[in-house]
Amino acid sequence: MSDGFERFTDRSVVAMRVNGELKDLATTITDTDEVEAVTIDSTDGLNILRHSAAHVLAQAVQKVNPDAKLGIGPPVTDGFYYDFDVSEAFTPEDLKALSKEMDRIIRSGQRFVRRVVTDAEAREELANEPFKLELIGLKGGSADGQDNENVEVGGTELTIYDNVNPKTGETEWKDLCRGPHLPNTRMIGNGYALTRVAAAYWRGSEKNPQLQRIYGTAWPTKDELRAYQARLEEAAKRDHRKLGAEMDLFSFPDEIGSGLAVFHPKGGIIRSEIENYLREQLIENDYELVNTPHITKGQLFETSQHLNWYRDGMFPPMHLDEETDADGNVTKMGQDYYLKPMNCPMHNLIYRSRGRSYRELPLRLAEFGTVYRYEKSGTLSGLTRVRGLTQDDAHIYVTQDQIKDEVARQLAFVLETLRGYGLDDFYLELSTKDPEKFVGSDEVWETATQTLREVALDSGLELVSDPGGAAFYGPKISVQARDAIGRTWQLSTVQLDFNQPELFELEYTGADGSRHRPAMIHRALLGSVERFFAILLEHYAGAFPVWLSPVQVMGIPVAEDYAPYLDEIAAKLKRRGVRVQVDHSDDRMPKKIRTHTKAKIPFQLIAGEDDRANGAVSFRFRDGTQLNGIPVDEAIERIVSSIESHAQVSTAWLD
Repeated sequence: MSDGFERFTDRSVVAMRVNGELKDLATTITDTDEVEAVTIDSTDGLNILRHSAAHVLAQAVQKVNPDAKLGIGPPVTDGFYYDFDVSEAFTPEDLKALSKEMDRIIRSGQRFVRRVVTDAEAREELANEPFKLELIGLKGGSADGQDNENVEVGGTELTIYDNVNPKTGETEWKDLCRGPHLPNTRMIGNGYALTRVAAAYWRGSEKNPQLQRIYGTAWPTKDELRAYQARLEEAAKRDHRKLGAEMDLFSFPDEIGSGLAVFHPKGGIIRSEIENYLREQLIENDYELVNTPHITKGQLFETSQHLNWYRDGMFPPMHLDEETDADGNVTKMGQDYYLKPMNCPMHNLIYRSRGRSYRELPLRLAEFGTVYRYEKSGTLSGLTRVRGLTQDDAHIYVTQDQIKDEVARQLAFVLETLRGYGLDDFYLELSTKDPEKFVGSDEVWETATQTLREVALDSGLELVSDPGGAAFYGPKISVQARDAIGRTWQLSTVQLDFNQPELFELEYTGADGSRHRPAMIHRALLGSVERFFAILLEHYAGAFPVWLSPVQVMGIPVAEDYAPYLDEIAAKLKRRGVRVQVDHSDDRMPKKIRTHTKAKIPFQLIAGEDDRANGAVSFRFRDGTQLNGIPVDEAIERIVSSIESHAQVSTAWLD
């Protein structure tokens, strides 16, 4: 018999897995146990570090404000948060005071000590913590992990963690918690920071009290913290909401409503180019383009099961078509109409509109279909989370023996097309059945999941699991792409669905003359045009490749006399499909250059006396480099070639 402190002497080990379960280093282990070290820089280790930092934050809050009531404090991506019920909202000055108190607790080296307690003992010890009392009845894994209560009571027994003074052995503070935790607070070191304050409803429901949430981040070292903060600074510079306003691309007018964007002329150009490129790829890859309305009778979503499983994400119904006589008696019953949250049910109706033969399959239907989802106002975020979005939606109907080849074809199509937008760092995620939210048999789900797994592995890309993350109708592969600063975005999805064809009674006539049921593949390549627009805007920090730039070329005359010469060049470029303007303003040339450099225009064409005399033009690039005296015809061909090749041009070409 021993514990983890005896087994592991490496100071980077902060916890261990015992027979597959995360445990504190103080846990007793035997020679027959399978024990694996958990280091602080691993995924599990970082979560433990951040959860321990959340406990120290909560201890500091209650030290400064003893009347504060505790919510929950889970680790999240790159950090942690803790929710509090306080009489007054936290301020930036409060965060400074709390950081000082946290520093004191961290330096004191308090030990995190685990205790198993009964429900009655927990209620007695936490009698003054109403939110903790509410969680006590959730033990046994029934807590909704989405709301993070499982960090408190996700196990089969209740546990409290005491923060123990190493000198006196006295408990300085305690919290209901599942654990595990770091051995002591000193291991948090100086690699943490409190970042911001937000409001949050208890357990994520607007019906519950609103609490104050403090966010923080924690890393194994100060250097890693600084690197993270530098990434945040770079991300802030690239924030699509900031760039969208600066570059006059889009806005969210209050008069229209939350989460509903309008695209301005320059943003409209980018959006059109994004869609046009994909439309070309669709046609080249044997898709057929369709179009469907924005609203439909509710019966359609009853058939598709969306009203059973997705009602909370839909806008409320509009009751229409009711007719009454002069006395107000209903002579014709009305019906509920819904804004569509998905396009797939309507594509199923297109498939079902006439008989289908096996010779038509695979049948690939594609649409840029605008859908509407009633996202909570607190979750809306620029273009990445909106209420009105346009999906590049496709549904492919296949025979059973075509499934694997078609899924593989779709995945290859997705990756090839994303590379055309300049994204090329991918891995795959396999989302499997949510046992509480699905339609169809276990056998069908297992077949579909195994097929996707085989295709994903055959792709050669890294594959990670997303247990329970599938939609109610089938498992999916999602393509995760890393952007220019290393952030991961979920982009394309390929979902295999045996259930919708059953619900809609879709059929085709086989080679044997009998009726068969097709399988259905849902494929969204961009996800939504709005979100993809935001991702590209941040990926390129507004400096788009030439083909996506709203203005591709700006002519800048050295003096007014040379403007007509640039107008002639601009006319030639326009005939080649180039988006070009000439700056005829009264600004001096240096100011014009600064203005259009700030606007991130790929090419500035500058013309003076030597250029005009020699039938040439000078290039100025985004980074300030120049190429002088380029013959006009050569300049035009270089610009057109950059557009056609989807090149990213930021500096002078090397001849």
